[in-house]
This record gives sequence, structure tokens and C-alpha cells, in this order.
Amino acid sequence: MRDVAVVAFAQSHHAAEDQGIAETEMVLPVITEIKERTGLSRFGFTCSGSCDYLQGAPFAFVSALDTLGAWPPISESHVEMDGAWALYEAWVKLQLGEIDTALVYGFGKSSQGDLRAIMTQQLDPYTLAPLGVDQVSMAAMQARAYLERAGAKEDDLRAVAARSRASGRDNPFALHLPDPEGDDYDVAPLRPYDVAPVTDGAAAIVLAAGDKARELCERPAWITGIDHRTEPHALGVRDLTRSEAARIAGEKAGAAGVEVAELHAQFSHEELILREALGLGDGVTVNPSGGALSANPVMAAGLIRIGEAASRIHDGTASRTLGHAASGPCLQQNLVCVMSGEKNNG
Repeated sequence: MRDVAVVAFAQSHHAAEDQGIAETEMVLPVITEIKERTGLSRFGFTCSGSCDYLQGAPFAFVSALDTLGAWPPISESHVEMDGAWALYEAWVKLQLGEIDTALVYGFGKSSQGDLRAIMTQQLDPYTLAPLGVDQVSMAAMQARAYLERAGAKEDDLRAVAARSRASGRDNPFALHLPDPEGDDYDVAPLRPYDVAPVTDGAAAIVLAAGDKARELCERPAWITGIDHRTEPHALGVRDLTRSEAARIAGEKAGAAGVEVAELHAQFSHEELILREALGLGDGVTVNPSGGALSANPVMAAGLIRIGEAASRIHDGTASRTLGHAASGPCLQQNLVCVMSGEKNNG
């Protein structure tokens, strides 16, 4: 396998309300920053992740290419998923040995629509979508099942939310939310603070291979393992209290022994399920950035988890980290990316 590393990461200052700017205006500062950090104006490959449903137009992602300077022509691709899966595609492209650098970015502006209604469109079009069941209701069903199976309490969910929000207040890019308060439910057993906030934002990562990575970054975050797995599409045929997809992806990527884990948990109970699935003990620092419960720009939040985990290696505060991304209802699809300050010689 070819040695590939995250050499740069940039993200927007996320917003909870519409700032009166288009997606292209949101992406441009992030792309400009990451070009300045690396000194690169062109990349061997570019891949983005976004959702046309958020923008309400087909092929809406094409407008974001204006931020890149797409002339002369570039090698470009797009996934209708979180930018973490765009990173996976770019990693595969780098493994082919035809390029040495790749730019990956993801963006989403959730404030301009009804996110809960929009996300029903990813459900089975015959059996689930017509019912209008939203992602929060499905998450609440999963949370209730998990609490009963694990013997956990709603106070455990509140503790996750409180820690996440406290960490987020130390993150200049997050929303700086107050401590959890109130007993009213959103959808029982989930209260409003158990649900990731509506967020607009963007993020970008540069991958580089071999000597190019050393040239661009003093301490590259080498990707020692990356894998993604999916659960069955129908919620009724799997155990919602566990995440087999995350467990298998974690095993394949080599999650054991990480010091820091950035988990794409959009609901407080999801962190508890993911901790168990990935075998993360008390000694692992989870979501020091505040995670998705402090800022959740749809289609960029998973990529941000990888970027935040890589940043801990870049700044020398950790030597082995994990970034996780999820897609679909109830942790349906999971991607795990393990990074190290040392190359993988295995």
C-alpha cells in the first residue's frame, strides 16, 4: 500500500443561522486557506461531498467548482455523501500511483430548508419515506432501545451533551452552545440538547503521498487504516442498539490503541454506541473538538472529524488518532480512518 497522509485541514466558522451567503461563498475562504497553507494552487485530483437536496437543485455541487479555478481543466469527482467518503475516493485514487496530491472538501447549508423533511428522502422510497418518519424520531427509537439494552440512563445522555458542548466552547469554529438545561423532550428520550444543531459550514483536507507529504507538512497524519461498512437498509432487520458496521470498520482500520477519537455522533446516544463498537476505553479522549453536538454542518461534519483527528497529530498532542463518519439513519453507514505520526510499515 502507498503511504498517504493528511497534510492540511481547514474549516469555516460554522453558523447556526443563514448568514445570507451562498454555498460557493461559504466554500471559497476554506479553499483559499488550504491553498495558502500548502502552497499548492493545483492538485492531482479533487473530490467533494455535498447534497443537492439541501440546495434544492440538481447538480448544485457544480457551482462550488468556481472556488477552485476549474480552468485549465482539472480531474474532479463528487459524492452525494459526507465529504469523508470523498476523502475515501481520493485515498483510493492516490493508491493507484498516478497522482501525489488530492484536495477533498465538503459543505452544507442546512439552515435554508427543513433538514428533518429533507433527510426522509434518503429512506426506502416504498416502505419508509411515504410515512414521513424523520431522522430524529428514528434516532429516538434507537436511543430508547439502547438505554433498555445497556441499562444506561437519560442522565448518561445529558453527560455526553454537556461534555460535548463544553469542549465546543473551546473550539473557535463550533457554535459555543450553553450547558444542557430543561426537561422537555424533542422526541423522547431525546431532549433538544441530545440532537445535533442545525449548522452551516464547510471543510477541506489535502492528502499527499510519500515524500510529497513530508514536503508539505512537518508532521503528516499518515493514514494507517481506513474502511467503511454499511448496515442493512431496513431498520427492522438489524439490532439498533449496536453498530456492527462501525465495529467491523474499526477492526479493519485498526482502531485499537488510539489516543483520540473524533466520532460523528449526531445524537448523544450514538457516542455511547460507537464507543462500545470501536472498543474505546476511558483512556481515549473522545470529541475534544465538541463533535457534531457542537457543530454539525451536514455533508462536512464527518470530514471535519477526520480533520480534527489529524490536527492532533499535526500539533504533536497525539501520535495515534481516529476519525469517524456516519451516514444514513441510526448509524446506517460508518467510515473509520486511523492516523498516526509514523508511517505504516506493515
